Amino acid sequence: MSRHVADRRKPDEGGRLKNFVRVEKISGEEGSHPATRALHERPAERTDSARLREFARIDRGHTA
Repeated sequence: MSRHVADRRKPDEGGRLKNFVRVEKISGEEGSHPATRALHERPAERTDSARLREFARIDRGHTA
């Protein structure tokens, strides 16, 4: 027994990829302000106390 016609998906047309490429062309690396680019490229800084606080939270059983 095969599926009903309504239960079959149409082939993906790549809509997400098309929109992603469009956004990148409009506001991609070339169009970004240098300050914005610098903020995205800098490494994330975490202190040891923040890391310890997260481990303690997980150890206590708090997941959210």
